[in-house]
Amino acid sequence: MSKWGTLKSVAFIGNYLPRQCGIATFTTHLLESIVLNAPDKICWAIAMNDQPEGYLYPPPVRFEINQSQLNDYNLAADLLNLNQVDVVCLQHEFGIFGGKRGSFILELLRDLKIPVVTTLHTILNNPDPHDRYIMTQLTVLSAQLVVMSERSVEFLRDIYQVPQEKITLIPHGIPDVPFTESNSYKDRFSVVGKTVLLTFGLLSPGKGIEMVIEALPEIVQRYPQVVYMVVGATHPHLLAEQGEDYRNSLQLRAKELGVTDHVIFYDRFVSDEDLLKFIGVADIYVTPYVNEAQIISGTLAYALGMGKIVVSTPYWHAQELLAEGRGRLIPFRDHRALAREVVELLDHPDICQAIRQKAYQYGRNMIWSQAGRHYLDTFAAIKHRHLQHTAISQQETLRLRQQRLPVIKLDYLKRLTDSTGIVQHAKYTVPNRQHGYCVDDNARALMVVVSLQELQPLDTTLSELSATYLSFLGHSFNEQTGRFRNFMAYDRRWLESAGSEDSQARTLWALGVKAAAGRDKGQVDFAGQLFQRGLPASAEFNYPRSIAFTLIGLDIYLCQHNRDKQAKTHYKLLAERLMQRFRDFATSDWLWCTDCLTYDNARLPQALILAGQRLNNSDMLDMGLRCLGWLKQIQTDASDQHFSAIGNRGWFPKSSYETGGSKAKFDQQPIEAAAMVDACIAALNATQDEQWLTFAYRCLNWYQGENDSRIALYDPATGGCRDGLEAHGVNQNQGAESTLCWLMALLALCNHRGWNQTVAKKESTRLSVQPVEQI
Repeated sequence: MSKWGTLKSVAFIGNYLPRQCGIATFTTHLLESIVLNAPDKICWAIAMNDQPEGYLYPPPVRFEINQSQLNDYNLAADLLNLNQVDVVCLQHEFGIFGGKRGSFILELLRDLKIPVVTTLHTILNNPDPHDRYIMTQLTVLSAQLVVMSERSVEFLRDIYQVPQEKITLIPHGIPDVPFTESNSYKDRFSVVGKTVLLTFGLLSPGKGIEMVIEALPEIVQRYPQVVYMVVGATHPHLLAEQGEDYRNSLQLRAKELGVTDHVIFYDRFVSDEDLLKFIGVADIYVTPYVNEAQIISGTLAYALGMGKIVVSTPYWHAQELLAEGRGRLIPFRDHRALAREVVELLDHPDICQAIRQKAYQYGRNMIWSQAGRHYLDTFAAIKHRHLQHTAISQQETLRLRQQRLPVIKLDYLKRLTDSTGIVQHAKYTVPNRQHGYCVDDNARALMVVVSLQELQPLDTTLSELSATYLSFLGHSFNEQTGRFRNFMAYDRRWLESAGSEDSQARTLWALGVKAAAGRDKGQVDFAGQLFQRGLPASAEFNYPRSIAFTLIGLDIYLCQHNRDKQAKTHYKLLAERLMQRFRDFATSDWLWCTDCLTYDNARLPQALILAGQRLNNSDMLDMGLRCLGWLKQIQTDASDQHFSAIGNRGWFPKSSYETGGSKAKFDQQPIEAAAMVDACIAALNATQDEQWLTFAYRCLNWYQGENDSRIALYDPATGGCRDGLEAHGVNQNQGAESTLCWLMALLALCNHRGWNQTVAKKESTRLSVQPVEQI
């Protein structure tokens, strides 16, 4: 038996070469180091894809996850369980997984029956509630956490209260290369006779390259032979959003300072072999990061391990690696200090040689073969521990496993959308142009797209859809009345000067969502401005549903704009108005504020629940919860507890309720199920009572056939939703409202899975919410 006992197989999850990023390089080298140290072990990888087409991976990659597709994570967990690997090694970085802040990876971990060793590449010292929740869940779901610096150990122990015994420190791996002089590499890059400063890595503003360029005039005045080599392609995500603006700004600044001839850009992703040559040519390696929040730097580890003189700003990893004379630290954003340090080092070659020797010797403990052995020791210990604790409660396993959600499919949404906006109706699955457009559906569509951008941040088509829907809302605003028009003919003629209170309120809701959670700055600013222009009309709202829509929009708007006095004033006014309606009309039996239950009912208690929390009003919160519970009871089938919506052929009048009558059974509308999903999640976040989550899933399953007729309304072939449940079947038309309501319900639960606030609330306060009185 080998040194590592019963350990037979390890599966790695992370980015993988040829994807161009540091995590891909790390995962690839770690797997290779395990294989070299223990060739009898079976090692393979699951690769994360940030583009639908993936990459041309080598044989060790057996499965690929599209980071934005939640079901891919479930399938990966099934594959790992089926193969019965001994240990899973997860490479964790917030940005490489789907969901809000990479939360989808938690879904995979919850499904696993295998111990997980998680390597943490980023640990935040001041996490917001969402990031803290993700890190806490990683801690709970991992058998062991591997970190690469002493500071990381401190953060886990002191900030996240992780027990010391659950933390293993293994330094970042580096290649094993001989101690050589830079001159042996210089002819390859045509810099013979030059003194080379070098920075390597994917280019982005946080790297601080401009600081070195600012220091160059002073340096080259003393040492004219100095050149600065900037090696690396622009970060692909930055490139997609901003193009080469950052690189161009650096080149322009070099020209303004008269040092263009002293700056060399190598604009490409560098292979490992070439990377060693580039670092080899450096006389001084510079990492001028702009703030301290860099707990690991692979390029710093590489440069130090190759015996290079490193001059760096004092970010966390640099403080640790360059201590005890292994390098030099300079203040952040201080190009004069950088110039002085470089000149002093070049003035004293003996000091440079001593620094190089210390750095190289320190790096001997970091070479990949050593790192691989440390990981194997950790894997074997975790496997042994797992064998001793296999009697895990099956009930606990089932509790962690949740219903799998359908794949989010936008094909039909795009079919209904043209350059004007989203068409209201359809004949079967064909857009029906006869009825044109309405602001209601474009508002819903905007909310769907904003929510999707949280889950699929790299999908550029979402920004285009968002612009289309937002443009429709902007065009609908009537400056003379301060109101949004609702209905537009297919030939783009407005059919009214002002829409209903409901359509005005729903538009404000959508604009609030965009202004608070949108991505494109121009769109966000436009939405915020339009929100402020349309909000004054809400002061005159009388209909409870319109008040509720506005409150829900204001609630999310205030999460990001809590200094907006107009918004806070309207929030208090409308919340109290809605509460007063319930005080005036509700009784112990009829817990409602009007004499009839109609459609979108759950939005009213949802608004009270949100307002009760924000305003610290326990009466308001209690009223919202009691009303939602009553509404839930009315819309639950007694036989098997499935959701049974109030039908629109008669609704449910108070008079019928008081005489023992029942609600109208048909036609049931998708809008009611979507409202119940959102309201139940709001109730869950307020109470930590998981009955609300259970009912939210029942409402989602209504779309999928768990309803009075046992017929699915959601059409997986198109991604659309049928328009209603009728007495003799379903309405086969797949219009905008029904499809958007399906997507809203599905996305609400997808986003909830990303951040289970029931757990998060126990660790922190509600995200970005302050009581209005204290704002």
